[in-house]
Amino acid sequence: MELQDFKAFAKRHDNFEIRVISHAGSRFYQVELEDIEGARHLLTQSGKPRLFRALDDIYLELKRVGIHRAYLVQYVAHDEVIGRDAHYHDALSSRMPLVF
Repeated sequence: MELQDFKAFAKRHDNFEIRVISHAGSRFYQVELEDIEGARHLLTQSGKPRLFRALDDIYLELKRVGIHRAYLVQYVAHDEVIGRDAHYHDALSSRMPLVF
């Protein structure tokens, strides 16, 4: 989903969630939108996943399209490797609210 699509989606809908995804060991962030049906859409640019180096860059892009809230989620591959269930969707246990 391109940035313009994020903007159009945000104007038409009010029940969605934006996630800023960080993978353990990586310096890059991705932005994901989850709609009410549970479908997930990564922010893309020219058909490729868009990567950000800093949270400030994400804040600026999302504010430009009228989005001012998101959740920071860090994926840790170790959880799945040792057999623990990943709890990325549990409220505030594995994600941090961002307001900008």
